[in-house]
Amino acid sequence: MAKKKYIEGIGRRKTSTCRVRIYKGDEASTVNGMPIEEYFHGVPNAQRKIMKPLDTVELRGKYYFTAKVSGGGTTGQIDSVQLGLARALYEMDEELKPALRQADLVTRDPRAVERKKYHHRKARKKPQFSKR
Repeated sequence: MAKKKYIEGIGRRKTSTCRVRIYKGDEASTVNGMPIEEYFHGVPNAQRKIMKPLDTVELRGKYYFTAKVSGGGTTGQIDSVQLGLARALYEMDEELKPALRQADLVTRDPRAVERKKYHHRKARKKPQFSKR
């Protein structure tokens, strides 16, 4: 079996990490060895959101990808796949970066869960104050 040439991009969001590999060709894109719609079953618009970088640069029939994702929930995983795909695309061709940046697909979203503090019920919620 001949090894296929690929370009790799890493995407992260919340606690999810994803490694995306782009290949030339017209095959079904997969996430953890499963088709996108099967892996993110029950999540509306998951496939549309993940494929947004390929649609933005109009390469949707010419390239496909495989993604290995771990950690986090569905939202974090979808966003990490999207970022990894965008990074792999501009790694392949630097001229695609302005179009991807215009569509807001290049910037990593730094928001994550705030840690819980001691003497608090949650990250910011405090116990009820009693004057007497």
